[in-house]
Amino acid sequence: MGGLSFIHILIFAVIAVLLLGGGRFSAMMGDVAKGVKQFKKGMAEEDEAAKPAPPAPRLNAQPPVDPNPDQHLQPMKDDRPHQ
Repeated sequence: MGGLSFIHILIFAVIAVLLLGGGRFSAMMGDVAKGVKQFKKGMAEEDEAAKPAPPAPRLNAQPPVDPNPDQHLQPMKDDRPHQ
């Protein structure tokens, strides 16, 4: 007894149409189709929202720094002991 075969599903569908009536059954299937369509639309919107944002515009370049007027400037000597 494993699962439903095509015949079982077909019999179930015929009984559902007889009990619910043709119009009601088709309306119910239309609602299911609309639900599936809305679900797919929501998934597509979620994918678009997940796309990374475009990169931020670059900052304006800063003007070059004026050279130091002291031509004899030397780096400081670090006399502290290094660890």
